[in-house]
Amino acid sequence: MDADDKLSSPPAWPEIVRKIRERTPARIFVERGAAYSTKMSLELRSAHASAVDAVWTECDLQKDFPPEFVARWGLFQVSSRAETKSQYLLRPDLGRTLSDSAKSLIAQRCSKAPDIHIVIGDGLSSAAVRAQVPSLFQLLEQGLRVRGWPIGQSFFVRYARVGIMNDVGDLLLPRVIVLLIGERPGLATAESLSAYMAYAPRSGHTDADRNLISNIHARGVSVEQAADRIINLATQMIALRRSGITLKEENPRLPY
Repeated sequence: MDADDKLSSPPAWPEIVRKIRERTPARIFVERGAAYSTKMSLELRSAHASAVDAVWTECDLQKDFPPEFVARWGLFQVSSRAETKSQYLLRPDLGRTLSDSAKSLIAQRCSKAPDIHIVIGDGLSSAAVRAQVPSLFQLLEQGLRVRGWPIGQSFFVRYARVGIMNDVGDLLLPRVIVLLIGERPGLATAESLSAYMAYAPRSGHTDADRNLISNIHARGVSVEQAADRIINLATQMIALRRSGITLKEENPRLPY
């Protein structure tokens, strides 16, 4: 076999490399050569297009979620101070605060001081929210109610950033907020969801005051695993009355 044949032939990877590749959607140990193979180039272009679509596609509660899901949980839609998708992407600060109309509607429809309040935000991936939230939300509701915790009336925030948790905290005074929000998509998947959590969030709080469970998708953290971790972390927050960098997630099911 000459040098050109070696470059064009896929490598015979050791068994351990094959197992690693099977466990992750990341493109590791790809075929080597002077350039990517045609197949790999097309895969990367497709993944990039999916990521762009996930960021730019609008997300609407009534159009993008099953009607029975919306009706069962009485969900309603509000918005941050960002008025368009372009403005949302160019002005992250506007996505961190609720609009005046949103505050008014939330105050009317939500009771104050629940133990847990679950908020849904579109974030940077509408695809992730549509794919993961309905099943994860149901698992969370079931698991949290078993523990007897009062749960606030959930709602969907359009053009939301993580900092929106502070505004919700100021308005409703929950003990723990769980924000389910679309992650910035990458080339591995455009359907990855994050769950940001905070104990008694207030104005001025930062990421140092929050905990995060990320990579919730089919080939990452499953919705079942995510629900279990969120509930366990909420239990810790309520017991210890803190969150963020002073609280380490403790879960016997997590590998260390």
